[in-house]
Formats: sequence, C-alpha cells, structure tokens
Amino acid sequence: MRKFYLLVCLVITASTIMAKDFSLKSPNEKLQINISVENQITYSVSLDGQQILSPSVIDLTINSKKLGENAKALKAKTSVIDETLTPHVRQKFASFKNHCNVLTIPFKGRYALTFRAYDDGVAYRWSTSMKEDEVIVNSENVNFTFPSNNDVWFPEETQLYTHQEREYLRVKLSDITPERFGSTGMLLGTSNGTKVYVSEADLVDYPGMFLRGGDAQYQLHGKFAQYPDQTKQSTDRDVEVITRKDFIAKTSGNRTYPWRLMIITENDADLITSEMVYKLAAPLKLDDVSWIKPGKVAWDWWNANNIYGVDFKSGVNTETYKYFIDFAAEYNLEYIILDEGWYHLEDVLKVKKECDVQEIINYGKKKNVGVILWVTWKALDDKLDEALATFEKWGAKGVKVDFMQRDDQWMVQYYHKVAQKCADHKLLVDFHGCYKPTGMRRAYPNVITREGIHGGEQNKWTDTNTPEHHATLPFIRMVAGPMDYTPGAMINATKKNFRPVFSEPMGQGTRCHELALYVVFESPLQMLSDNPSNYYKEPECMQFLEAVPSVWDDTQVLQAKVSDYIAVARKSGDKWFVGALTDWDKRELKLDFSFLPAGDYKIKIWKDGINANRHAGDYKIVDQTITNSSKLNIQLAPGGGWVGIIEKK
Repeated sequence: MRKFYLLVCLVITASTIMAKDFSLKSPNEKLQINISVENQITYSVSLDGQQILSPSVIDLTINSKKLGENAKALKAKTSVIDETLTPHVRQKFASFKNHCNVLTIPFKGRYALTFRAYDDGVAYRWSTSMKEDEVIVNSENVNFTFPSNNDVWFPEETQLYTHQEREYLRVKLSDITPERFGSTGMLLGTSNGTKVYVSEADLVDYPGMFLRGGDAQYQLHGKFAQYPDQTKQSTDRDVEVITRKDFIAKTSGNRTYPWRLMIITENDADLITSEMVYKLAAPLKLDDVSWIKPGKVAWDWWNANNIYGVDFKSGVNTETYKYFIDFAAEYNLEYIILDEGWYHLEDVLKVKKECDVQEIINYGKKKNVGVILWVTWKALDDKLDEALATFEKWGAKGVKVDFMQRDDQWMVQYYHKVAQKCADHKLLVDFHGCYKPTGMRRAYPNVITREGIHGGEQNKWTDTNTPEHHATLPFIRMVAGPMDYTPGAMINATKKNFRPVFSEPMGQGTRCHELALYVVFESPLQMLSDNPSNYYKEPECMQFLEAVPSVWDDTQVLQAKVSDYIAVARKSGDKWFVGALTDWDKRELKLDFSFLPAGDYKIKIWKDGINANRHAGDYKIVDQTITNSSKLNIQLAPGGGWVGIIEKK
C-alpha cells in the first residue's frame, strides 16, 4: 500500500505545474531532485531541504541541434525499481538492494531525460529515439554548479592522453579554473561534512567524462575527448591522437547515453559501501559465467623477477615462472601473471625462446595455478582474434591489457570489443593503463579488475604513494569499482627511510599497514606483488595472505575519515577479516564488534610492533577472544595498520 501511495504522489508531482517543473524524491525522501524546463533545462538537488547542487544547465547537441533548448516536455512517467542484485563476481556484498525512484521526461523531438533518486545519490541520462541509423553528437553540456566553495579532492590531468593515475590534490572549488581539469570520479566536501562524489556510469560507445572548472562560480563542467581522426604510433604501446574531428561521438540515433551521477553522503563510511555505479550499469550480457573465477595472483613485474636462493638465472624465463607457480601452489594462490618480456613486443604471438609459455601453462595446470598473460593493447588488437584463440588453446586463464591511455569513443568501443571477445574465449580481463570503472563488470564480469589508479607500481620510481593516499583511495577511486592497486610489499619503510628502488621496491608504511590493504582495497583479482623469495621469509605474514580472500559476502565500515583513516570488517564464508590503516599520523581507533552474531569468537591479530615507528617491519601477533559486545582500542603507528581474522570458537 505504501509503494502505491508513493507512486501516486510521484505521478502527481511530476505531472503538475504546467509540465515545466518536476521533482523526484529518494525512497527515504531525504534527497530531492528538482527539474525546470524553460528556455533551457536545469536540475538541482537538495538533502533534507538543504541545497547540495544549485540549478545546473544540461543539454546535448546532436546533428547541430541542441536538445534541451526551448524544450517541450511531454507527459512524464514515474516508476520504482526495487530489486535484489547478485553479482557473479562479488566485490563488497554477496547481494544488495537496487532501490530507487525513477522519473522519465520525454520531449518533443524524440528525446528524453531519465532521473533516478537513490537514498545515497542521484543520476540522470539522456536517451534518443531518432529514426537515423547514425547521428553526430557535437557536444554534451554537463554542469555541476554548487552553492558554496566546497573542498575538492582533485585528480588533476594535464592532457587527455592519460593513464588516469593521479594523486588527489586538496583544493577549493574556486581554485579549479576553466583551464584546469581532472579525471573522474571527483570528491567534494561541504562545510557541514556532507560528501558529494561525481562521476559517470554505463559508459558505452561514447567518450569518457573529465571535469574542468566551470564558466560560472563554484562550477564543474564536463569535458570530453573529440572523436579521433589521425593517430600516430610512436612505440609498441603509445598510440596518440594527433588530429581530432569536431564532434565527440558518431553513434546510433536510437540509444541511451551514460549516466551522470552524484553519490551524496552525510557519513564518509557510506562512500565505501555504495554500489551506485554498479546499479546504474547495463545488466549481464554473457550467457555462461560459471568459468569466471576470482582469486589472488603472484605477480612478477613489480619485483623485477628478482628471486634469489635458486640454482638458475632469474628473469623472464621458464625456470623463474615455474618458481612463481610453485610459490602460488604452496599458498593456494589461484594465478600467476606473465608480465612484460614473454613475447617480442612488435608481435604478440612471437614468443621469446627463453619463455616456453605452453610449458609454463601446463606446469601450472599440474599445480592448479592458472596463468594470465600481459599484452600491450595495440599488439593484441593487431592480431585480436588469432591471439585470443591461441591463448585459449594454450590454456591461459586471462589477459592483462595495458597502455590504452585514452577514453575517446573509439577506445571505449575497444574495451567492449575486448571484453566480449575474451568472454567468447573464456578469458579474464585486467585492464591497465586505462580509464576508471563505469560499471562494465556488471555486463562483463570477466572484466574482473582494472587499474586507472595511482597504485603500488609508483613505489618503484616516486615517493608519492603515501599512507595518506592509501587512506584516500577507498573513498574516491574504489567507489567506482575494483582497483588493481597491487599491494604486498614485504620491504616496509617509515616516512624518513623510504626511497624508490626499481628492482627491489619497498612500500610506505608499516608491515601491518601493507597487510591491511588486502582487506581495505577491493579487487577480485588481487596481487601479491612482492618477490616470492621475500614471502618465503615471512611465514607469519603468509598465514594472513594465504587466508585473506579477494571477494566478500558482506562489508561493515567500523571507522572512516577521508584521507585520514579507515577500518573495515569484511565477511567471507563463516570468517570475518578486519583491516585498519592510518595516514602518517599515529592514531588510536575504537573497533566495535557489534556486527557479529551472538557467541564467542577467536581473533588472530597482526598489529604494529612497539618499534614500528622506527622500523616499519616490526609487528606482533596476538590471539584473543571477543564477542559482539567487545570494543577494542587499537594503536596504529605513523603509517600503521592492523588486521585480524575472526572465526567462531
């Protein structure tokens, strides 16, 4: 009865006021979208009556006609989505509710706007039902105009040819001039602590969205790469656009366009649990997903294949990869990766004689360890069908596709082509050198993780990958989807002692901080990035790294503040894993275990040692008993961390 009453109210609200003003509320009625259709279309958003987004102009120009200018609204339609989603590859939850109110406003001229209001955010998208098979999208006007000078975590870019691996600069909205722009998602903070995450979802056959400073005060404005005209390949992996067309997309006249979204939360912790990007994405497109298996991966490139204590020359060769497979098998890791060096870079099917890929894959099969193959995107594309058929014939389990560095329409189409063709050959996909997630994993769960992150590789050449950065990523980049950060450093350094070393890299922060990344950071294909020889020397840490899964049935955020600290509990099967980390500030956090069912539990804890502030590798293991009434005060060293495994006694 309540749903019927709500639907009636929505219909009345949306159909009155001369069909020029419309509104839509979230299911809990805290968020409200107001849309005005006059000479131009604007929308605004409020939370509990307080304006979050000021009236912002939006329009879409197709075939040189501006949709939204002097628009004539037809009869609006409302609906409710209330369903349970169960992803094949879990990230935060085994299942979750997709519940929102929907308003669709059709306009004269065969186009429409659809708005969704969730309890944790809002979104809108354009759609067209034009008769033309092909239309030109000249531009899209996306605006986010805010009522005040908000704080911004700004992933600034200098060009559109980018890996989207940015740090998050802390600036004011007024600092972002029209000449400055950043990749998405982008996070804003209001004076009262409300957070607004801005991004997009369901990016298909269209360029990705950047955000530049707006022409008005306190505004962010969408920026899109124009369609590529001429490209130039300068290396095996660099294919830059040297001239572009004067439009952003060439597409069908009958389609939907990407969602423009804002996640709006009063509590930082809600950013961690939001599944809004996934909810807005296109549904599953694959008939068979039974073969898609998440897991952990022994990775070679970060540690430069620099194994030791063996009787053969280490490097990109068959013997070294068998050593990686032996390590993976001993600790029940599902995969290894053959990264750069196994093939001649000009031809993805020209295997180097030092690396017998078929023998390596066969050896892995005997040990129940799958092999994933790294490739540059261009070399793969040159022989796409032949290469994927060959990889499947060899018995490879997936590909790591690297160095795209673009999200213009042509390149976005490439991602979808690779996702589908890899699925046809039962191959997982890990995109590197790529743009952020926009929900593709819902349609193609074989796209199991991706980069688009200032990740662990940065430790090899810079000092920018700090504990503060680690305490920022879950609230921004991870909101979009899984992130192949590549944790696992067993050489750990304090702020004073860290230095970049390419062949024997270290991680910033304590050993327990590094372990905590496996609980805090989400990636269904999670790397163990350090040298197996180093891991063999750390059996107590490997107790944790062997046990920790890469997918989760439930997520509970225990403490959270953007860029400062986070503590998360995640469930897998009948066990809970808890991870906490801090920035360079020493902290004490209180962990409340009331999320546990009644009963007695044993918890094994890895915590910073008493001297971890001086020697980052110092840690201590403690066993104790807890219940759901327990509250633990945990001590985190500067750059510190804490992990625990909870199971029923």
